[in-house]
Amino acid sequence: MSRETFLVRVRESAAAGRAYRVHLRDDLPPDAGYCGAGGDPLARLADEIRAVGGQAEIVADTAEARTALARLLEQHAVRLALCWQHPALDRLGLSEVLAERGITRLDHAALSAHDQPEQRRLMLAADVGISSVSFAVAETGTLALASAAGQERLASLAPPVHIAVVEASQVVPDLFDLFERIAAEGWEPMASNWALITGPSKTGDIELTLTTGVHGPGAWHVIIIP
Repeated sequence: MSRETFLVRVRESAAAGRAYRVHLRDDLPPDAGYCGAGGDPLARLADEIRAVGGQAEIVADTAEARTALARLLEQHAVRLALCWQHPALDRLGLSEVLAERGITRLDHAALSAHDQPEQRRLMLAADVGISSVSFAVAETGTLALASAAGQERLASLAPPVHIAVVEASQVVPDLFDLFERIAAEGWEPMASNWALITGPSKTGDIELTLTTGVHGPGAWHVIIIP
């Protein structure tokens, strides 16, 4: 590749990146605090998720969330699901949704019955990862996931499809509020790993060509329950 061709591609990629950026407001009083997410954090969260290449759906209630999840499972022809153990998923009735469709649920309890090589094989064979979140950041469409036993990070990283279920109580307006909530809720000791996920997996390593789904899920769905 010639130097000029390389520079042209850099300029094109930089211009594409500027399409998604922070937009400043000029209609706020001078004494206003930071207003990153606007007046409707759930709508902002959904809009930002879509803007970075994900699919977001705000449902009316838990029953509608079950319907949305079932539709996604059928859409992706899921047979093996790597799942978190989480109260939000219990309230959704995840086990029943999977059992009704003959889908095998892999979670910490099920995987513990196998040795490590078999655990790894099963996790890498999963068609979908299903998780909740620790928090979701409305301003950027970011999911914050803290790793723990039963809430392994691989559920959001290894399968080709990631489905996250978010409840309104988990949504924070912006990153400032995220770190305030982490401190206020006493995350001590801190989780060994926090993953901040904004969009499906993307890479531009090869000749600056943006490719989705190389190093993680290529399809990213978020179901938001008010």
